[in-house]
Amino acid sequence: MLEKDIQEILFSEEQLASRVNEIARQVTQDYQGKEIVLISVLRGSFVFMADLCRRIDLPCTVDFMAVSSYGSGTSSTGQVQITKDLSSDIAGKHIIVVEDILDSGNTLSYLLKLLAQRKPASIRLCTLLDKPERRTKPVEVHYSGFTIPDAFVVGYGLDYAEHYRNLPYIGILKPEVYGG
Repeated sequence: MLEKDIQEILFSEEQLASRVNEIARQVTQDYQGKEIVLISVLRGSFVFMADLCRRIDLPCTVDFMAVSSYGSGTSSTGQVQITKDLSSDIAGKHIIVVEDILDSGNTLSYLLKLLAQRKPASIRLCTLLDKPERRTKPVEVHYSGFTIPDAFVVGYGLDYAEHYRNLPYIGILKPEVYGG
């Protein structure tokens, strides 16, 4: 039923699983002998983080933040709002912020600065999707799944108006669905 709204599949279930495995291997290698904290930026990254976490071969814990700059639209409002903060202290810990998509960089730039003020041992960014054409603020990405074109994508946790998160692939939403 949801498939009728998809213009094109960008990444299949198999492609996503393969790339998540590669990222997890790299994280495991980079953090040998250390414990990490994965911080999911809700809601879009929960599927990606769950898969990534299961494939990392290190001691790790998870935490969640909800940060918004989109409201119910398809582009950033520029105003960042934290709607759910971390449950635990990250001081002295190695953290990896896990995000679904890096778009303008506005939200992640704000979030990374905020987290750095909490004095973690290290902080890195892992994004499933990177849309560099839309970047307005510089953000350093340490782990990136895929670079994508400037299109509105859904699936694998990403949504439009809270729908399409449950698609097992990532696809481009037809513009007529969101008025684009």
